Amino acid sequence: MSELARVFIFGDDVDTDTIAPGGYLHLPIEAQKKHCLESIYDGFSDAVKEGDIIVAGENFGNGSSREQAPLILKTLGIRAIFARSFSRLFFRNAINVGLYPGIIRGNYELKDGDEVQVDLLNHMILSAKSEILFIPPDGIALEIINSGGMVEYARKMLGKN
Repeated sequence: MSELARVFIFGDDVDTDTIAPGGYLHLPIEAQKKHCLESIYDGFSDAVKEGDIIVAGENFGNGSSREQAPLILKTLGIRAIFARSFSRLFFRNAINVGLYPGIIRGNYELKDGDEVQVDLLNHMILSAKSEILFIPPDGIALEIINSGGMVEYARKMLGKN
């Protein structure tokens, strides 16, 4: 299954403090999301539409243990994040909130705003200039994502839909 998505490009070392700035963590998630990535991408929260994806460099989501970071991205409408590498904790937190993290392999030519086809089944992103392969989450991680996150997965396993 392949779906059309718009791309937001980020470089290396995008940390959780940038994704979810600490000064707003006391606010409800709907208010927090307005400040997502604002220090490196002015207007990001207004630009994101449901189904958009992020393509990033190395070490995405490093920094402090902020479970709000992937939740804010998901709440904004980001469907998946593809990066060369992730912080282990961010990767796990993304899965727990039902946000798809894929690990990019190889080189690619993409720019901010490009429209691509995301093929989760065949583990590739197709653009006019690139075919980007990625390593998907597997096993139970994929089941958790497909359930919508850890809470929904647990409800499903307990038979409490």
